[in-house]
Amino acid sequence: MSNPELHPNVEKFKAFVQDHPGLVKEVRNGNHKWQHYYEEWVLLGEDDPSWEKYRQISDDQTSNKTSTGENKKNKDWMKQVAGMMEKVDLNKMEGHIEQLNGAITNIQSLVAQYQDVKKQIPSKSTNPPPMRRPFYFNQD
Repeated sequence: MSNPELHPNVEKFKAFVQDHPGLVKEVRNGNHKWQHYYEEWVLLGEDDPSWEKYRQISDDQTSNKTSTGENKKNKDWMKQVAGMMEKVDLNKMEGHIEQLNGAITNIQSLVAQYQDVKKQIPSKSTNPPPMRRPFYFNQD
């Protein structure tokens, strides 16, 4: 797989990049160019601790379009939800649901009673009251 035209240092750098997929992500995002990382690699060497942050990014994360910050927020949110679910007392939850169900049943019965009462009261539009004259004059 080695290319005979490449300098041996360039081949070593290519192997180094394969072990550090975070570098590929940085270059694709436009943060730095390959020349920058190659110069740092030549100056610092492969064993410098600054390269560790690029080693820990997996291939799945480089192909994923969401940022690592969003992934971390999602994981934190999921941990919080899981923590809350562990603290939930199912017996209390069932009791609250039963109370809520009873309240809804009571509200439905009240609405039904008011609808029945409304049906029993005659509306004014069907039987208008007799018209009264404000002034009564006797005719002679």
